[in-house]
Parts: sequence; C-alpha cells; structure tokens
Amino acid sequence: MKIARISVFRVMLPLKEGSYKWSGGKGVTEYDSTVIRVDTDAGVTGWGECVPLGPVYLPSYAPGVRTGLRELGPALIGLSPLRLPQLNRAMDAALKGHNYVKSAVDIACWDILGKVTGQPVCTLLGGRYGDSFPVYRAVSLGTPDAMVARAAEYRAQGLAHFQLKVGSSVDEDIARIGAVSEAAAPGDVVVADANTGWLRHEAMRVVHAVSHLGNVYIEQPCLSYDECLSIRRHCPLPFVLDECIDSIDALIRAHADHALDAVNIKVSRVGGLTRAREFRDLCGHLGIPMTVEDTAGSSIAMAAVAHLAHSTPPELLFSCAAHNERVTLVTAEGAPRMTDGRMSASTAPGLGVEPIMDALGAPLFEIA
Repeated sequence: MKIARISVFRVMLPLKEGSYKWSGGKGVTEYDSTVIRVDTDAGVTGWGECVPLGPVYLPSYAPGVRTGLRELGPALIGLSPLRLPQLNRAMDAALKGHNYVKSAVDIACWDILGKVTGQPVCTLLGGRYGDSFPVYRAVSLGTPDAMVARAAEYRAQGLAHFQLKVGSSVDEDIARIGAVSEAAAPGDVVVADANTGWLRHEAMRVVHAVSHLGNVYIEQPCLSYDECLSIRRHCPLPFVLDECIDSIDALIRAHADHALDAVNIKVSRVGGLTRAREFRDLCGHLGIPMTVEDTAGSSIAMAAVAHLAHSTPPELLFSCAAHNERVTLVTAEGAPRMTDGRMSASTAPGLGVEPIMDALGAPLFEIA
C-alpha cells in the first residue's frame, strides 16, 4: 500500500464563547484549521487535522501548515502509510523541523493503519483503559467574577478540572486564582496557566501569594525553561510544564532537574501521534502525569487526542483537553463528545470519524 494523493482543506472554526484569551493580550475569535485526506493506491483513506492556536502561541501558524504541506507532500507520494516510524523519518528528511506541519499527515496514516487492521487507533497505541477519561476546560482570561462564573458553568457540565488563563497584572492574577480556588467544589483542580506570560519576579510574587491554596497548580509561568526552573525551586505548589517541553531531550532534562510534577503533551507540537506516543510512554516510565491534548482543533484533531488519552494509564492521565467543545462547527461524524466531564475514543477502526464534506468544502489543493 502506498500514498497516492494528499488533499488539503481549510476550515474556519468559530468559537462558541466568541473569543478565547490568554496572557499578554493574546486571543482568537476562531480557529483556522487545516484538514488533510490521505488516499492510498489500495482505496483506503485517512484523515488528519492541525490547528495552531493563532500565530503567537507556539512557533506555528495556520498558513504555515498549508505552505509546509506543499513542500513536504511530494516527498510522501509512493511511501507506505503503514510504516509509521519510517514515514516520520522520511518527513524529517524532507522538511527539517516544523513538527506541526507533519502532525496531520502522521494522524491520517494512523487512521489508515487502524482501518487496514480493523482496530481503533487507541488499541494500536497500547490498548483502551476503562470506558472513558476525564477532560478539562480552559477558562479564558477575564475578571475574577467572570472567571468564577465561567468555571461554575463548566462545573455544571460535570467538569472538575479547570485551567485558568492568567499572566497579566500580578495583582489581578492573584485575585483571579484566589476567587476561582475559593469558589471551587471539593475535589476540583485549579491550574493557573500563565502561558509564559510572567517575568520571573512577577511569577515569584504570584506563587508566594497563592501558596496556601490547596487545590491550585502552577503551569508554565515564564518563557524559558531556566526561568521556570528557578520559580519551581521556590514553589510549594504542584508544577506543570508545557511550552518549553518541546522534545524528548527537554523532558528528560526536566525530570532530572526535578522541574515538574506534570507535563502537557500536545500532539501537533511533537509532530503527531507517533512522537506523542513516545512522549507518553517515557512519561509512564518516569512516573510523570500528563495532560494529553493539542493546541486546538475540531472533530478530527479531537479524535486523535482521544485515542492517545484513552490508551494512557488512568493514574498517569492528569487530564485531556476538549477543544472540539469550544467550536460551533462539527467537521466529522463519530468524534468524541463530552458527557458529564468525560470523553471516550471511538471503538470503530481507525480514528472512527467520517468527515462531513459540506463542512470541509472543496480542497484548496491536491498533491499526487
């Protein structure tokens, strides 16, 4: 079986809440999604998706996905979609870096592998644990009262894990964290995620001010790893790293430095499910709990995330993002949906999704 054609679609995904804001005045009102279809010479088709969170969150941006695929795609025609380690090596040889561009291709080939073997992707990634897994919702940056109200809305949907977007004024951030923490129900987890937005002295002030709150975690307070490590050494609260853990080497260093208590694994940041599984399995070996997610996405990206999450040992799954719950457009049938704060990966072969072509429209371009 060989890759015969790659079709590339662009889909705009408006947000249900109108906007999503985080540190430094950053925000989006819609996601710019790139969906791909990989057709084989055997008539089996796989689907993938990549949705960067705007151009200022990570070193990725939506038009870059499509430009990168124009560069990368021709090198993949004629390769086997079933030999995923070899395929990833071929992508690295054809395009240095730009992991996010490769992610959708890798996901689509896992979809093909599942369909060919008659297995859901989570079975191929290690096997399903239980019937469902917990998800979290990010609380967009706003006033303390607005964030308390939004967390209460999510709690009414069955959620108990909230990621607060902070990273602006120190005093306002302290008020935001304190207000949501104090309004939380027993057992709730409140993660204060600055998304690299604090300088070191600001992060130190926040950490000391909220250190008495027993349900609070601190996530990625500063831009660099060394700055975060400095804060970690003065922080009595559990500590999560995200943006600066962009390679296996970074993860190993962070573990050796005792720099984290949990880590976020974003599928597109590491290049797809093949590499994300490597991260997941290493975290399992090291005993590091994980949030399994992606930068953003609709039905197809969420299906991939769900399969990785559902094949992660429950004691190591800190949480999982529910990005498709943020958008108004459903791009595929069969995608996981949140029920009482939990989700399940499909039991159908592959990703278990069937794209809705009216939602995708015509492809922007094809590579054959």
